[in-house]
Amino acid sequence: MVDFSLWDIVRNLLLAARWTVLLSLMAFVGGGLLGMALLLARVAKLPGAQWGVTAFVQVFQGTPLLMQLFLAYFGLALLGLRVDAWLAAALALTLYTSAFLCEIWRGCVNAIPKGQWEASASLAMSLREQLRWVIGPQAARLALPPTVGFLVQVIKGTALASVIGFIELTKAGTMITNATFQPFTVYACVALLYFALCWPLSAWSRSLERKMRRGPA
Repeated sequence: MVDFSLWDIVRNLLLAARWTVLLSLMAFVGGGLLGMALLLARVAKLPGAQWGVTAFVQVFQGTPLLMQLFLAYFGLALLGLRVDAWLAAALALTLYTSAFLCEIWRGCVNAIPKGQWEASASLAMSLREQLRWVIGPQAARLALPPTVGFLVQVIKGTALASVIGFIELTKAGTMITNATFQPFTVYACVALLYFALCWPLSAWSRSLERKMRRGPA
């Protein structure tokens, strides 16, 4: 057993938390870009986009993130592609995030009254101009609270990357527990660090929702 002080435990967990934050940001940014591309393909009614995007979303929403991580890590290896735990986790979380963000944003676009589409079309606006000047700003305002709220789920979802060997906050907690035999202390610190990461975002999301209900000042 290694003799760790409380500060040693917290210090090592903080170092690992950097990777949790980085993985969350990569998944959220990459998933946001891919989710936006999927949404635009669906809104533009590109050939096959409606079926293809729907199938993509259903697959990634309808299967556990844990299975997606296993498939990214072990499945790609079966195809002859060598991937490390970092790349597999980033890929799986990006695809998972893009499916959910695409659906969140689709719902916000569909919530814009049909009259807004018709009014902008009557001004001879192209689809790109409609999305940029009329539909997009309104949908973005609706989408902000649920998007921020979903980021909390992404941060918590990174904990599953520990099962494929990626050393983030949860994996580091397990390794320190094996060395110190202090599971309660270690996992209590892990929980507090997750809370410190997620609570401000949850509070911000609730604040945005309240502002939305009150409407513009």
